[in-house]
Formats: sequence, C-alpha cells, structure tokens
Amino acid sequence: MNKTYIIAEAGVNHNGDIDLAKELVDIAVNAKADAVKFQTFKTENVISIRAPKAEYQVKTTGSEESQFEMVKKLELSFKEFKELKAYCDKLSIEFLSTPFDFESADFLIDELDLQIIKIPSGEITNAPLINHIARKSSKIILSTGMSTLSEVEAALAVIAFGFLRRDEPPTTEAFKAAFISQEGQRLLKERVTLLHCTTEYPAPVQDVNLLAMNTMHNAFGLQVGYSDHTEGIAVPIAAVALGATIIEKHITYDKQAEGPDHKASLSPEELNHMVKGIRQVELAKGSGIKIPSESELKNLNIARKSIVARKEIREGEAFTIENLSIKRPGKGISPFQYWDILMKTATRDFDKDEGISLL
Repeated sequence: MNKTYIIAEAGVNHNGDIDLAKELVDIAVNAKADAVKFQTFKTENVISIRAPKAEYQVKTTGSEESQFEMVKKLELSFKEFKELKAYCDKLSIEFLSTPFDFESADFLIDELDLQIIKIPSGEITNAPLINHIARKSSKIILSTGMSTLSEVEAALAVIAFGFLRRDEPPTTEAFKAAFISQEGQRLLKERVTLLHCTTEYPAPVQDVNLLAMNTMHNAFGLQVGYSDHTEGIAVPIAAVALGATIIEKHITYDKQAEGPDHKASLSPEELNHMVKGIRQVELAKGSGIKIPSESELKNLNIARKSIVARKEIREGEAFTIENLSIKRPGKGISPFQYWDILMKTATRDFDKDEGISLL
C-alpha cells in the first residue's frame, strides 16, 4: 500500500506568535499528519507597499491596512523558525516551510537542511526563484494553482535546468533543452511532485477540477497530489481515491481567530477526521487485482447458487428444464454448466432441492 503524505498546512495561522505556531505543530502531531508546513518570508522582499489585499483577505481582515501591513504581522524570524524546527524534530513530525524569497530559500536549505522545498502557486512564474531553489534542493513540491498546463511545463523546465546545475546562463532555450533531455526527465520524475490546487479561500467545490491531477500525471509522468482550499474534508479524501500521493490542507486552532486563512482551515477535530478518512481510503483502494478478498470468501457458497432438483428425479430419468432449478447454496454444480447437464441422465435418485451431481 502506498501511503499518502499528509501535510498539515499551518501557513501563517500562528499570527506571528511562536507559541501559537507550536500549538499548530501539536495539532498536526495529534492528528498523525506526516508533516506540518509553515511559510518563511521577509515581507520587504516579497510584497510591495502598494500591493492590494486579495478579496478573501479583505473579507477576513478588513480593508484598513495594506497587504504589506497585514503580512508583516504574520512574519516569524529565522531564529523562531530554528526553534520551531527543533520542536518538530522533538515530536518526530517533519518540518516543512515554503520560501517566498531568495534569502528565505537559502535559510531553509542551507541552515535548516530541509530536503523538501514546496514552491507555492503564486511563485510558479517566478523563474529566478524556482531556478535558485532547484539548484540547491533535493526534492520539490510544485503547487499549480491558477496555472495552465503550459505554465506548469515552463516551471518544470526551469526546475530541470536547475537540477542539472549546468554552467550555461539560464535562458528560455536552455530551460527547454533541459526539460526534454533524458537526464532532466529522470531527475524530474525522481524529485518532483505536482500539486493540483484551486487558489481561492475557500475554494468553491465546482471549481476544484480534481481530474486535472490525472491530466498533469499523463502529461508529465510525475507523481501528483492535491492542495485543498475547500471547506470540509470530502474533496481531499476524494483526491486520494483518484491517486493523490500528497494531500495538503490548512489547519487552525480556532476558525474564528483573527487572520486571513483561519476561516478556510480545518479545526483540530476536522483534521483528525480527514487523516482517518484518508487512511481508510488507502486501505480501500487495494491492489487493483480483481479477485475475491479473504473476508468475502466465506460468503461465496452462501450467496451463489448451484443446480438442484426442482422436484423428485428418479435414477435413469433425463435432466430437463422441468425438473432442474437454480438455487442457493452454491456448493454444487455451477449454473454455468446448466446447458451441459440438460438431457443427461440421472445416475441416482434426487429429492426436491437436492444438489445435482453426475457421479
């Protein structure tokens, strides 16, 4: 059985408080998630002071402050992230974080030694940052919200170029050459997982388009997963049934807390239910080989039927549609042999409902 990698996305739901960040780690640990993920950034490197808030951010935090001002309050220092990583190590849950700028990427890779880097949907066209991360990281999870298939391919081409660590200058043609190269394709398949995503908070179910996971898998031959922003847990569980190898879902300690993402996040109880539901779906998916399961074999003879005497049949009498019937249990001759038995002769007497035999 292939185990789905479940990421509890703490994001910025700590509201800039290290103690709340640790509480989110505890919630992920208690739910038995595989990893807890945060967001690492220096606001000055990421957001212009003129950047407007997203519509959902205005709804959840008001319009009085700018996006820069809102995000600055959600920032943790590198020192606090070191403390958070140590806390995760102590509790045996994998610490992940998404970098939004070069300085943060270097910190996560060089100082915290993260082996997996998640590139968020909003950075999928940020080729300089993608190339920088690919040249340094071991594995990449690429989120694809708001993207077309061609944009995903373009980002993968940059990643392939970065993985190859060639000395040539980065150009569009160099990216394409890396993408189609045998070594580039091998590295992508070994080290990249694509996450389908709908970048809205909360995401309308009718906009989810889960089958796009299959489209990306068929187009690029890479593992695919799903980053979910819908309300509830039904959609991520369905994504696992469709083949998602990674599930990422926002979590919170209180859905009514102040901040942009709390309302679209799972409560601790909901996270527990999601993890349990995913593990059940993994078991239910099985091997794909169509054979009876061990648990149902005991019901085979009870549920199936065999050929029996419709009425008393005497030795030497021919079997006909008038004196044969098909009834439970299925311990005798299979109904598939019904036509073979017709007009053969009884070798002994049979009582009504007795199973027919030819011996």
